[in-house]
Amino acid sequence: MDSRLASHVRMDKTTKLAQPAWTVALVHVVFVLVGAGAGWLVKVLAEWLVTLPWAPMQGPAKLLTSIPEPWLTVGLLSVGAALGLVLALMAQHEELAVAVSNERVALTRRARGQEFAHDRVVQAFLDGKQLVLLGGDNGELAREACELNAQRVADAFRAHGYSWADEDPCKDDFRRWVSDMPGLPQGANALLKARAQLLDKNNSTNELRELREELAGLGVVVRDEKKRQYWRLNQRPA
Repeated sequence: MDSRLASHVRMDKTTKLAQPAWTVALVHVVFVLVGAGAGWLVKVLAEWLVTLPWAPMQGPAKLLTSIPEPWLTVGLLSVGAALGLVLALMAQHEELAVAVSNERVALTRRARGQEFAHDRVVQAFLDGKQLVLLGGDNGELAREACELNAQRVADAFRAHGYSWADEDPCKDDFRRWVSDMPGLPQGANALLKARAQLLDKNNSTNELRELREELAGLGVVVRDEKKRQYWRLNQRPA
């Protein structure tokens, strides 16, 4: 199996997909080194600022350079490395983990899990870098950013008997949203306006998710492309 997938063995008929251990370790090392490098640059910048007749931040720079060596260098490198490690752990926490079995699909991000029984998932596909699960009315059960290897994801779903599409089967139904456009259920335009404001401000992903779920409750599917929103209606059974 592909070495780029960390958890790729079958246990109890479950295929687990996550970033490989070596990739996670490499990311941690890179972040730690970059953080330490930033600490070193702070030291160099502080030592340069105190040599100038006038410069902003001279007070903090003098305070910093008053720390004797080697404690100044060791301290700044350690603080930078620690901050880099924290950022690496935060990045890892944001990664999507997928577990696929004959009975269900489980998606986990930020320790928040979602599970969908096999019979609820009518079709699955990747829309760019997003994993999408469609339900019986062509409504989206889930749409999650996914950096996992595309072929491994597709193979896992197919191996467990899920219908996998190479592209969104409903892509031609999407229309770009503009304010107060007709054809939407009552209340949907207000929710889309709120989402548009969040997208413009690069605001909370959690809030965007909550508004997406409220739109789904109205029968509206929404996807984002850069800062633009595209929508379609569920194909609900008569």
